[in-house]
Amino acid sequence: MKVEETYNGFEQGPIRPPSEAESLLIRITRNCPWNFCTFCPVYKDQQFSLRPVDHVLKDIDTVHAYVRAITEARESGRKFSRRDIYSLAPSGSNEEDLHALHAAYQFIAGGMKSIFLQDGNSLIIKPENLIRILRHLKHTFPMVERITSYARSHTIAKISDEHLGLMADAGLNRIHIGMESGSDTVLKQVKKGVDKATHIVAGQKVKRAGMELSEYYMPGLGGKALSRENALETADALNQINPDFIRLRTLALPRNTPLTEQFNAGKFDKMGEVATSEELLLFLESLEGITSTVRSDHMLNLFPEVDGTLPDDKEKIIQPVKDFLTLSPEDQMIFCIGRRTHRISRFSDLQNEIQRDYALQMCSELGATVENMDNVIEALMQRFI
Repeated sequence: MKVEETYNGFEQGPIRPPSEAESLLIRITRNCPWNFCTFCPVYKDQQFSLRPVDHVLKDIDTVHAYVRAITEARESGRKFSRRDIYSLAPSGSNEEDLHALHAAYQFIAGGMKSIFLQDGNSLIIKPENLIRILRHLKHTFPMVERITSYARSHTIAKISDEHLGLMADAGLNRIHIGMESGSDTVLKQVKKGVDKATHIVAGQKVKRAGMELSEYYMPGLGGKALSRENALETADALNQINPDFIRLRTLALPRNTPLTEQFNAGKFDKMGEVATSEELLLFLESLEGITSTVRSDHMLNLFPEVDGTLPDDKEKIIQPVKDFLTLSPEDQMIFCIGRRTHRISRFSDLQNEIQRDYALQMCSELGATVENMDNVIEALMQRFI
């Protein structure tokens, strides 16, 4: 793992979870140390590296200085807009300085309640280094309520319970893990670099440490042949973990990923909207004995209303999926095309005559039929991934 020695200014990585939209992004590592997942387009052809701890601390101090400057300017009584923040940048500021200034402005706008540690697996650094960074964050921004990070199950499984507890004590209180699947067959097929047992061990370790845990499930990742296994094995793994959040990320095929190449070569049998919904329903019905909150918080998902806390909301969560699967093929097409073109926001919108007509018009404009619906939608989805 490469360590960069020269400080080149404030940095931020390319991604964060949707739930961290208002978080201050602090980059601890660059890119992903695994980077073999066949479905993922992020970080491909990018070398993984660790940022020196002193560089991370300097980033934190830089943002803090801008937060103070913006706050003082606002408290002076004069009007202060987003455009005015440029007046706070030192003369001759470079691009990195401006990035830090914008990060501070966005952090203030979001209420300064949360911080997200980047990039794809921040917990891979030495525990004592991460704890040092966490303590500096809490000292610098004592008002922050949540510090979160992505992490790989494979990495967490190797961290001692003692170190995870110390991280929690230092302020790390939510972990996002891309489980994607609980099926060993699927995990091996997509080169996830982890197995079901390790997913379970890692998830349970995070919970024991007292941190919140978000686990991500990817309906459709196993294709048609492994759809049932993908649903049942993932539900079984999550039932053993009982994460705080189960977040849905329906499979999409970005350009230039190995899985997309397999699909184009006829080696991956990607499911359409109806079959993927059948898998989702089986998965949701198989969640038992847990108190997780299920979130469909991404534009790739067909049903945003699949949202609630188990077990009380289970029927409410699964009802729209059940109702969709009882529709006629034509109505399924109207809903799917409407949803993917933003003419329909939720399943209940299908009953709205105006929105239904808009969706039907889009079906006509796109030349969508029951037979070619999934091909049309595959082309549409390329706009979002």
